[in-house]
Amino acid sequence: MDNENHDVFFEANKHGWNKRTAVHIGSSFYDNDAFKAGKNTLNKIELDELGNVEGKSLLHLQCHFGQDTLSWARLGATVTGIDISDLAIAEAKKLAKEINIGATFVCSNVYDLIANPQMQGAGSFDIIFTSYGTIGWLPNLDKWAAVIAHFLKPGGTFYMVDFHPVLWMMDDDLTTIKYPYHNFGVIAETSTGTYTDRNAAIEYKEYSWNHSISEILNALIAAGLSIRHFNEFSYSAYNCFNSVVQGADGMWRIKGMEDMVPMMYSVKAGM
Repeated sequence: MDNENHDVFFEANKHGWNKRTAVHIGSSFYDNDAFKAGKNTLNKIELDELGNVEGKSLLHLQCHFGQDTLSWARLGATVTGIDISDLAIAEAKKLAKEINIGATFVCSNVYDLIANPQMQGAGSFDIIFTSYGTIGWLPNLDKWAAVIAHFLKPGGTFYMVDFHPVLWMMDDDLTTIKYPYHNFGVIAETSTGTYTDRNAAIEYKEYSWNHSISEILNALIAAGLSIRHFNEFSYSAYNCFNSVVQGADGMWRIKGMEDMVPMMYSVKAGM
């Protein structure tokens, strides 16, 4: 894995996320009009588990075009959002200006964040947050966790909620195991459409890496963080997969395998 040309992979992924972002901005999935009118895009899981953010500084890693970042700001946090997609960051800045919320957005690969000139003097943060489809774009979680440890204040909180690695083993219909559970190197694919519109007229190459739960937790522990909780959930908060059905609780489960496999997990940790 160390011999792989990660810069080429990251550049391709940036290009792919720029194409997705152009579709996502106007999608019903993200419903930007509702967000501008005051809708909070955060889910009950992260709101309940992270708790009160008022008056706290928050760094959002891999923030896409900023809706969740700005939702934390609406709840009283001073926010900084990071994303590899320059188009997503441009849209995040535009969105913050439209709704008149002060926020800092920086275009950067997570790995480059410590050296990024825009982060010099940024100091450390009370909270570092990341969510839903993020770490699969990173090959090495030790590097990821080192960035978290660098920017997290002593006594601060790191919180992540994401789709469970069991899902990333499956094919698009969530019926057959197609990929390994552990990180055995890059998964290279050509994709079309996006989770907000399967038929969107976009095509791009993407490079991802699967990470087991043990790899995730051990990376954080090795970086000096203490795990405060680890939770697993049998549902998805989002309708972004094929072959899912919505339950009475509003959550989405794999059709025919409802509540049989984990679909999301969350981790809270601290220095």
